[in-house]
Amino acid sequence: MRTCVIFNPAARGNKARHFRHSLDEIASQCALKATTAAGDARRLAAEAVADGFELIVAAGGDGTVNETLNGIGDAPDGFVRARLGVLPLGTVNVFARELKLPLLIERAWEILQRGQEKKIDLPRVEFSMNGKREQRYFVQLAGAGLDARAIELVDWRHKKKIGPLAYIFAGLKTLREKQVKISAQADGKIFSGELVLIGNGKFYGGPFQIFPQANLRDGLLDVCIFPRANWSTLIRCVPNFLLRRKLPEKIVQRFCAANFELSGEAKTAFELDGEWIGNLPATFSIERERLRVIVP
Repeated sequence: MRTCVIFNPAARGNKARHFRHSLDEIASQCALKATTAAGDARRLAAEAVADGFELIVAAGGDGTVNETLNGIGDAPDGFVRARLGVLPLGTVNVFARELKLPLLIERAWEILQRGQEKKIDLPRVEFSMNGKREQRYFVQLAGAGLDARAIELVDWRHKKKIGPLAYIFAGLKTLREKQVKISAQADGKIFSGELVLIGNGKFYGGPFQIFPQANLRDGLLDVCIFPRANWSTLIRCVPNFLLRRKLPEKIVQRFCAANFELSGEAKTAFELDGEWIGNLPATFSIERERLRVIVP
């Protein structure tokens, strides 16, 4: 397959440095496109599809994967013409974990070269921004309320130094704020809570199975709602997280749906694949087995 790798040459961290040391070898087997600013990966991915590349590889974290995915979607018939590949260079790499990709660059690159394709579901969200209707795709997860607000507050220079702990510190800061009520409407039923997490796959935040019943190919999104997002909820979650990497089911509500709407008070934030996107209301849907990805 004609392969294009999209990467950030200014990315920091051991994985990014190791990747740059391998650039000469990788460049002999593909085309390399370097980003220079936020949003570039999306533009470069769309251009790569238009140029006839059959495999578009996001070399980075979940945010880079999301940008690259949306770039493929921007191209006419992009999801028919091209496959998505991942070289996991990010802080958490949730989607790479979901696909069971090795986190070592050399092993992940070998898998991408072999090109074993798998079709998975493709979620999307529609929302308004600055009076304009927008549409975005995501691959792994989404959230509204506390987690999206925490991502909004993350100090990115701090993140480069301490990794995932930056999200934890931002989350603790968010807990001190007043939480807003979010409503989820699906199949004629209404659910409400202060934190809503949405999964296409099982994992959230790394190796944590927040959505244990999720399946990338079942045509459904799994939704987990916390009625309260406060210190009491956090204290009840920590033991299960540390020992089992799962949630205590008594404190959450769950449902599955192919379509649903989230609404909240003014400026209630939501995120996709760990990146702040905008504010509610938003409508979520999913297209079954629309996205082609490369897997082990």
